[in-house]
Amino acid sequence: MSTDENKTSSDIPESPPEVRAPSLAWQPITPSGVAAFATARIGRLLFVQLIAAGLIAWCVLWFVTVNWFPIVREAISQLPDQGHILNQQLSTPHTSTLPLAENRFLAIVIDIDGVGTPSVATDLRVEFHRRNVAFCSVFGCLNFDYPKDSTIQFNRPELQSRWGAWQPMILWMAGLGVVAWLFFSWFSLATLYFAFVRVYAFFKDRRLTLSGSWKLCAAALIPAGLIAGGSILLYGLGIIDMLRFLWLFSLHIVVGWAYLVASPLRLTRASDAIPKVTRNPFGDEKPPGPANPFSS
Repeated sequence: MSTDENKTSSDIPESPPEVRAPSLAWQPITPSGVAAFATARIGRLLFVQLIAAGLIAWCVLWFVTVNWFPIVREAISQLPDQGHILNQQLSTPHTSTLPLAENRFLAIVIDIDGVGTPSVATDLRVEFHRRNVAFCSVFGCLNFDYPKDSTIQFNRPELQSRWGAWQPMILWMAGLGVVAWLFFSWFSLATLYFAFVRVYAFFKDRRLTLSGSWKLCAAALIPAGLIAGGSILLYGLGIIDMLRFLWLFSLHIVVGWAYLVASPLRLTRASDAIPKVTRNPFGDEKPPGPANPFSS
């Protein structure tokens, strides 16, 4: 019998454990897609965040352009030719408390003496009083005093020209403000959550580094932001009312937490990376030891 035939299975070298290639990080919609960002480059995460932030900002700008700006333009066109705010006091010949313009989303009213306005079926009402402006909804009113030591023209010719000049700038500033706020909130929350998610992944036997945990947390917050943007879109289209909008908008907080819990479970198990060496009980293999210097 040849020597090769006497070889036992213990003489065959163990194959290295199978290492699965990380999934390509391209969509943060599913828990598996979010988990893929744990091993992705930071540039890819920032790129996907920028796309998501752009979509959310578009929803906000679309809502403002379609549902608020036309009411503002119409209200300005209804103002008299004279009027101003001087020494924190509004002076205008307009005396009616009927809305200057309104739809189901916004109404603009001048109520100099604060006598109250007729019932207005709108979600947000802006009331200009003698000494302050009030933003009112079903939750009550927020009052803001007019600025001190400044004169503000409150008449149709002046405000029409100013609105026409500033409307594009307002849109740009609003869009950039939404994107900046989203990145700030995503980065801040990811920094707040990543240590807890790293410990959670450890006890769930998942391979996750600290940097990977931060990237996973940042990616897990993207679908929550998309739900918030979708709620604005549904509200602007009239599919849901204000109360349902507020409920759906607040739901995005819970969605972010759900992805933080579910996404680490889609990672590779840490135990799968440990090679398992088995010995043949019937073989003549001896455990390795120090070499005999006198052996031939």
